[in-house]
Amino acid sequence: MSEQNPLADRPWLDPDAEPFIQLRGVTKRFGTFTAVDNVDLQIYQGELFCLLGGSGCGKTTLLRMLAGFDTPTSGSIHIDGADMTDVPPYERPVNMMFQSYALFPHMTVEQNVAYGLKRDGVDKQEIVQRVAEMLDMVELSQFAKRKPHQLSGGQRQRVALARALVKRPKVLLLDEPLGALDKRLREQTQYELMNIQDQLGVTFVVVTHDQEEAMILSTRIAVMDTGGFVQIGTPTEIYESPETRFVASFIGSANMFEGRITEDSADHVVVRSSVPECEFYIDHGVSIKEGSKVWVAVRPEKIRISVSAPENAAANQLSGTVRGVGYLGNTSTYRVQVSDGHIVEVTRPNQSRPRGDKHAVDWDDVVHLSWEPSSAVVLSK
Repeated sequence: MSEQNPLADRPWLDPDAEPFIQLRGVTKRFGTFTAVDNVDLQIYQGELFCLLGGSGCGKTTLLRMLAGFDTPTSGSIHIDGADMTDVPPYERPVNMMFQSYALFPHMTVEQNVAYGLKRDGVDKQEIVQRVAEMLDMVELSQFAKRKPHQLSGGQRQRVALARALVKRPKVLLLDEPLGALDKRLREQTQYELMNIQDQLGVTFVVVTHDQEEAMILSTRIAVMDTGGFVQIGTPTEIYESPETRFVASFIGSANMFEGRITEDSADHVVVRSSVPECEFYIDHGVSIKEGSKVWVAVRPEKIRISVSAPENAAANQLSGTVRGVGYLGNTSTYRVQVSDGHIVEVTRPNQSRPRGDKHAVDWDDVVHLSWEPSSAVVLSK
């Protein structure tokens, strides 16, 4: 028996793995405006890959080029080893699910799902079988005779998904697939979508502007800004090891402190902060020379907050006054003003019920903040 490949579930780390989707130097211009600027990208078979970014960053244009609706101004697109750059949409091994779902209102659920197969001239008996299998997978068999207006938003979303998958594409492209759903239904549907993708093994490429959605859904995320990729990585890599201030601020929340490196060793870095009394000690080295201007990012949930002063003065400590308290049920958020006027955001879980309306830490309290050396990230750009 041959040994199982330890990188089978992370093919992007395997130098011998062949990308299933490959973009090489892809650029798309509309007149003088560059929507996508010379990007390279490799997506592997079976991935649930997210393109994440704000409005106008180029993510939907990139998705449309993968679908064949737009042609690159320059560069090439390969899918499963074949050059698809100039291949029309109907000849590509891909299907696309739109945010609006685009269901035919006069057709039943099963007619909507069967539509693409009928257009392709698939045998009637096979159509019946494949539609039944797909409706069973998305748990809509009992609604097969209903019209779209008789379904909930989540059910319509699953009909659109079934219609896109019934043709058995090699790649499914999803443009803001959960954007029309309310928060609770969106959270539920995220896991349903992941389960279906895992069962079928189809490569999914999802466009979203929702950071939380991308973090939950994806094997990897490409963060986009102004037509290019700022960082590509797993959700953990993107969140815990952002490479720029943009990524650190765009994915979740981050407190940014400006400073200069005063000590740089192989196993740690010391940064003198612009906040007068604060020095940062980070337990890993960086490739930045001493004296360089940097920013230190610390996530709000990694900061401890207490009304009691620490026993010993040390690095990674600040004091300030609470200028805002937000009670969110499972967590509380605190806005703490430190000596230079800087507002530091802190979040912590509410593990016990408060007594009355009084918080353990409340408005105008003088508080002390601290964090571990491993909690901060040094950023040079």
